[in-house]
Amino acid sequence: MHNLPLVTVICLCYNHEKFVTEALNSIINQTYKNIEIIVADDFSNDTSVKKIKEWLKNYPNAKFIINESNLGNTKTFNRALKVSNGDFIIDLAADDVLLSDCIEKQINTFLNSKMDKLAIVYGNAEIISEENTHLNYYYKVNADKKVITKPASGDIYKAILSQSSMICSISSMMRKEVLIELNGYDENLSYEDLDIWIRTSRNYNFEFIDSILVRKREVANSLGNMFYKRFNSRTRKINRSSYLVIKKAIALNQTKEENKALLKRLHYEMEKAYRTLDIFLFIKYIPLELKLRF
Repeated sequence: MHNLPLVTVICLCYNHEKFVTEALNSIINQTYKNIEIIVADDFSNDTSVKKIKEWLKNYPNAKFIINESNLGNTKTFNRALKVSNGDFIIDLAADDVLLSDCIEKQINTFLNSKMDKLAIVYGNAEIISEENTHLNYYYKVNADKKVITKPASGDIYKAILSQSSMICSISSMMRKEVLIELNGYDENLSYEDLDIWIRTSRNYNFEFIDSILVRKREVANSLGNMFYKRFNSRTRKINRSSYLVIKKAIALNQTKEENKALLKRLHYEMEKAYRTLDIFLFIKYIPLELKLRF
């Protein structure tokens, strides 16, 4: 095991008192054992810190970062990334759960892949309720729990731009040296995944693992439930972050085909702005559309 790569799991917690112990135990219970654990609490106002400290009594080698103010996911993750030692990184929300063979399958994919410049591997996820009941799967599966339509692998830059293939971010493992090269998450954004997928896929490959690797918990304030809320401050922050991501992607694009792919995502974001009555944001997209078209 000492010859196998060190994997750092960064567990980000914000008001996850009901779930954080289960999330941390799912790291300990991995079949792959060469793991570094970093827990980072983003100024929770519930009993999360107390729960984490209780758990740490049995696992004192884990690192614990406590923010003195609420910094948000991107800044908190980057704080943890700076003190990480692993060759590979997992970003685990404290309300999600790794299946026991998750890291073993991810590492085996990295070590045995024939793909050059492989930066990220990702798989499927089971979506569960706050009470741990099954809801569905991130990618639809057949009776053998294999995906019906395989997500993209390899050079997936255009697929991400156009949304023709979605990445299950919670099931991913990232090569640390690539994250460092990209300066980690963009701290100007209120969420991280779309931006990091676009920036990574510009120069690196992804590989899909056809296995269920994690259990993702669906809660009332999950990111996916916030896109279409009207007159909601968090919704505005999220959707305006998407605008910044699209602006950055335009700068990365090199071909007309890539611009055409990005137009599909831009129209999706314009629809969100329209449906949430964020007229200012909707108008800001118009010059970007003209730039992509002409």
